[in-house]
Amino acid sequence: RSYSSPETEGQLLNSFAQYFGDSLGSKIKRMPLIEETVLPGDPLLTLPVVIIGNGPSGICLSYLLSGYRPYLSPEAVHPNPVLHTKLEAARHLSIIDQDLEYLSEGLEGRSPNPVAVLFDTLLHPDADFGYDYPSTLHWKLEQHHYIPHIVLGKGPPGGAWHSMEGSMLTISFGDWMELPGLAFKEWAANIRRNIKSDRVMPEEIACYYKHYVKVMGLQKNFRDNVYITSVSRLYRGTDDEDGSQLNSTQRLQMEMEEGQKSLIKRNWEVRGYQRAADGSHVPFCLFAENVALATGTFDSPGRLQVEGEDFPFVLHSMTDFGAAVSKGKLRGKADPVLIVGAGLTAADAVLCAYNNNIPVIHVFRRRVTDTSLIFKQLPQTLYPEYHKVYHMMCTQSHSVDSSLHPAYTSFPEHNVLSFKPEMKCVLQSASGLKKILKFSLALVLIGSHPNLFFLKDQGHGIGHHANQPITCKGNPIEIDPYTYECTKEANLFALGPLVGDNFVRFLKGGALGITRCLAIRQKKKHELIESRDGGGDGVP
Repeated sequence: RSYSSPETEGQLLNSFAQYFGDSLGSKIKRMPLIEETVLPGDPLLTLPVVIIGNGPSGICLSYLLSGYRPYLSPEAVHPNPVLHTKLEAARHLSIIDQDLEYLSEGLEGRSPNPVAVLFDTLLHPDADFGYDYPSTLHWKLEQHHYIPHIVLGKGPPGGAWHSMEGSMLTISFGDWMELPGLAFKEWAANIRRNIKSDRVMPEEIACYYKHYVKVMGLQKNFRDNVYITSVSRLYRGTDDEDGSQLNSTQRLQMEMEEGQKSLIKRNWEVRGYQRAADGSHVPFCLFAENVALATGTFDSPGRLQVEGEDFPFVLHSMTDFGAAVSKGKLRGKADPVLIVGAGLTAADAVLCAYNNNIPVIHVFRRRVTDTSLIFKQLPQTLYPEYHKVYHMMCTQSHSVDSSLHPAYTSFPEHNVLSFKPEMKCVLQSASGLKKILKFSLALVLIGSHPNLFFLKDQGHGIGHHANQPITCKGNPIEIDPYTYECTKEANLFALGPLVGDNFVRFLKGGALGITRCLAIRQKKKHELIESRDGGGDGVP
């Protein structure tokens, strides 16, 4: 059963009840088990789209695939006159039905992806210049544009926002964290939250995303507690349309033995399991015409790859550090906490320790004058706490005073060589001088990377640099800039941090590009079917 029209939405959801029903016990026998070598006798369930990841990227894509369409508001005047002229000429069309490359032409912004810059300037005109202009868009639900899909996530909708340290403020303004159709300030006012500043706590953003899925009617598309173990291609010969039950390996072997060289890639096979309420794992297998990767980059913390990094007193997450602080494990310790890294998460850790009267040794590789440091890009009036950390990094350096400061000491231009079992660390300066320091707990916060283990070769073949791990900065997934389809793998899409859009305000552009691409293909598919059904002789 291939679902590609809005009329089959009810059938689709009923079918998924077989896979992800509330009463899993009676349904397990109907699910293709991972251990099976032959697929069950039931017709294959093929979805147009499977979205992996239920953070803001996955949520926004689900919103657009559900039929919500953005139009230029009747009263809107975009401050960019060239863009406004283009929008005005096609006011009767939704943005999804317009040429995104044409609209994006000449726009500049803080994303490497032109559609992300376009969508951001439509939602937040001239935001980078400090203006608070209203959105130029209004939204309509056009249910006939619904594209059946399912969003699979490990936790509740909101993704990694549910596991972030709750005491810190977000780097972005609350308005920039919002998703289309529901203003964050309106949501906050309705639940009587007193938003004291433009920046908010991660727990508030997590609650907003969870509520967004509910209020927009997207719950039917979301499945929680789902873990993906494999995403792979199904191969079928060009002459094979009989729905044979052979699995992909058996089919490939059979076709090669028969000398069929004209193999074509078909649908995706998505395997994994859902964790039930009793903790048991219920395997599943789905088939999809398209897969969208929206996993973010919080799966695997960055590592130093040095000796002793696996000792239990060396942590790699702010959450673990916050738990150690809240449980009082560091109270009364004579030795300082060692924090490695010069990003905002490391700064959060410094603030957490500082505010709890825990002495800090702060180690980072860059010079304090390095223009690429994130602190250089943040206005001091809006981010006073981060500039407080930066001020300490500059003024309380070990190079300024050879003795350790009682509360905080920085070690710029230093690398960690190793951790020792007696809770000591060996540092090396840029000049090669080595130092040994004693600490009570070490915290390595040098970024994080996506874990795409479920893809072929862990996804190393789909980045800008072949055969290298995917990273949001150094090696994002290579995509078509207007459709967000992977250039090296057809029918595989990616958005958000996986393609270099680390801020929520820019990841929405990926959802726009993907939805337009799929809508165009679905329209062509329907036109082809109609021409075949009604064309008679002479129609291919």
